[in-house]
Amino acid sequence: MSRTDHKRLFLPGPVEVRQAILRAQTTPMLGHRMPEFAALFARLQDKLKSVFFTQSRVYVSGSSGSGLWEGASRCGIRNDQKALHLVGGAFSERWALVSRANGKRVDCLEVPWGCAHTPDMVADALEKGDYDAVCAVHNETSTGVANPIREIGQVVRQHADTFFFVDSVSGFLGTALRVDEWGIDVALTSSQKAFALPPGIAFAAVSDRVLERAQDIANRGYYFDFLTLEKSLLKNNTPTTPPIGLMFAADAQLDVILAEGLAARWARHRQMRDATHEWALSRGFGLYAQAGYRSDTVTTVANTRGIDVAAMDAFMQRECGIVMDTGYGKIKGQTFRLPHMGDCDMDMLNEVLDGLDAFLESAQ
Repeated sequence: MSRTDHKRLFLPGPVEVRQAILRAQTTPMLGHRMPEFAALFARLQDKLKSVFFTQSRVYVSGSSGSGLWEGASRCGIRNDQKALHLVGGAFSERWALVSRANGKRVDCLEVPWGCAHTPDMVADALEKGDYDAVCAVHNETSTGVANPIREIGQVVRQHADTFFFVDSVSGFLGTALRVDEWGIDVALTSSQKAFALPPGIAFAAVSDRVLERAQDIANRGYYFDFLTLEKSLLKNNTPTTPPIGLMFAADAQLDVILAEGLAARWARHRQMRDATHEWALSRGFGLYAQAGYRSDTVTTVANTRGIDVAAMDAFMQRECGIVMDTGYGKIKGQTFRLPHMGDCDMDMLNEVLDGLDAFLESAQ
């Protein structure tokens, strides 16, 4: 495919998807009640459990990750109890909004955008109040902050009746996440970030104790009800028609990921992160995220040079055939994001950085 036919995506989701994975979606269609689909589901389940580092189940949802926010909130927070949402960016704000929209009582532990939540902050909040769940975003895509999920999990585990729910939409498969070892009760993600799949499918690793609690919660809904999903999962199936083409793509992509190896994949993302940081600082930009808590998968660049980010994107599309990000939400323009996730490699990253250098030179 020529450059004029397709502009490559250098966005923090949807990311660029390899042709082999796009072709996997064209595998001849199955009926989702056929035994061949059950075989696909079982094969996918084994691989997902491996990459989530869990012995529990992983639900497959024909939705974005936002749908599984709703599932976690409705199935894991009792109606007479409260959740503690760790809020410090656009997506952590939105998850708290979703919990409230589903009738849950919510307290927010807020930090300024660009800052991380520390274990001490969470420990202090849990000493002051009783919560059914702590809800945290692993990798805040809007700010480029990576929260210390393993260490926060150690704090949450000291409160036996408090569950730990983690959104790892832009972290999963690009940086370390070990569900069982880190004491995570729900770890949810979606396809279009470091998984490097087309959008439209989401996944959640869910612990046994979430299912036990869900049995006593009324009005869990249907589409994202974990107990409904569990009944079908036990038959290697889904309660409603799933995105079968995307499941074929996920199956193929997981083979590639497992062949690369999780440790090697995480190291590749860190290498790209370090190169991106070096480029940004050496060109007179800043790094928006707090030092020590910077994401392995997306760098939010502080636009201290005051460049026209819309002009940057237009230049990159015209001269390089690459679509760029121009910041998100209330920090759009004040920042821009350089994603280094999925199947992106140093060659692609260097091509982008060279193009940005050409733009900076042209804008002088």
